[in-house]
Amino acid sequence: MIDAIFGSRMSSLLQQYSVPFLESQPTTTPLSLPPISAATDVVCKGREQEKQRSGMKKRNCGDGKAVLQRHHSLTCSFPDEWEKRWVQSKHRTDYGKFRISAGRFYGDREKDKGLQTTENTKYYAVSARFRPFNNEGQTLVLQFTVKYDQQVDCGGAYVKLFPADLNQEVLNEDTKYYIMFGPDICGEDKKIVQVIFNYKDEYYLIKKNIKCETDDFTHLYTLIVRPDLTYEVKIDNYVAEAGHLEDDWDFLPPRKIIDPDMPKPEYWDEREIIEDPMDKKPDDWDQPERIPDPNVKKPYDWDEEMDGEWAPPSVPNPQYRGIWKPRIIKNPNYNGIWVQPEVDNPEYTPDPNLYKYFNISIIGLEILQGKSGTIFDNFLITNDEKYAEDAGNEMWGVTFEREWKRRERQDVVYKKINEKEEPKGKDDKKAKKGKDSSVKDEL
Repeated sequence: MIDAIFGSRMSSLLQQYSVPFLESQPTTTPLSLPPISAATDVVCKGREQEKQRSGMKKRNCGDGKAVLQRHHSLTCSFPDEWEKRWVQSKHRTDYGKFRISAGRFYGDREKDKGLQTTENTKYYAVSARFRPFNNEGQTLVLQFTVKYDQQVDCGGAYVKLFPADLNQEVLNEDTKYYIMFGPDICGEDKKIVQVIFNYKDEYYLIKKNIKCETDDFTHLYTLIVRPDLTYEVKIDNYVAEAGHLEDDWDFLPPRKIIDPDMPKPEYWDEREIIEDPMDKKPDDWDQPERIPDPNVKKPYDWDEEMDGEWAPPSVPNPQYRGIWKPRIIKNPNYNGIWVQPEVDNPEYTPDPNLYKYFNISIIGLEILQGKSGTIFDNFLITNDEKYAEDAGNEMWGVTFEREWKRRERQDVVYKKINEKEEPKGKDDKKAKKGKDSSVKDEL
């Protein structure tokens, strides 16, 4: 199976991993991910020195470009050649622009460069084409890295897979796609990983809530879809969610339904506790809540003709015990909560092809971002889970570890800059000059 790889940290990776593929390929189209030597895709590479170090063979294509013939992988190095591989949609005239950047801090200034959004409150739409394939009988792995170089407030950072018949120049938010996968953030309430599948021209969202990363470090997102209809969503090579396609998406009617012909029996008692039928109210229980105050006497000068009929004020009755209620006991006839029996749903028919897509040929970024700055890199499509995991560790793992170290150094340097004081005399000026020099070196 071919591994479609787009990114900047790939030349050293391709030296280390060999990607298995089907020994025999079907003669009909679409091919199930043919080896790169048979593909028509033109691969662009950026730095000649990396080609020499990698030891990868190449063949000229007549226009100075090259097709890699080793490891059945195709790669496009972002820094120099990305615009030759990625097509900007012309559906709108105000699409946001991408640039190549490694961000404010990085593991390697060159290798960590990716596609970065640059304009706030803009739609973005770019895509890259590769040789059409289908995933029949094979695992499909979609993987890429995302870095929120900005303090993201609202914006999608997901990718989409499209069929081969897409006209890339008219890619837009209404364009039919097969799979949408990746982080999506909007405000404090929505910070999730979107996993949406197209099934019979209808889109189905995952029913589980998968939280995405929101910090400003690079993170690896991986979607695995298997022929046995199981799936995994991994973040930074750790399983964030897993399950079965039928269970976590509403592709099909439910396997079981409530039996309409089995109502709850009349004798069924769901009351766990009841009033004790043997408990009787005492004869002297009923007493008024308030009584006339026995300590108050009618005034001697009370004139009923002038003042009306005299009545003493009322006070709480010390004999009053409230409203009588029988004691509560366990119900000896308790049958439990009635559960309506289920029967096989006559409208349910299993579909073993839920995972299957034909003519997968385009990967694209069709997103809306409130605050720009997101960096996309290391796109990978493969049928080999182990290869994807190793590739993730090689590309993302190295970057993430170095980003942390570089971020820590930057924080220390910026703290020194913020804490430095203005010199007061000649000696202080010399000290300031030396201090500025050391700060610059650390940066």
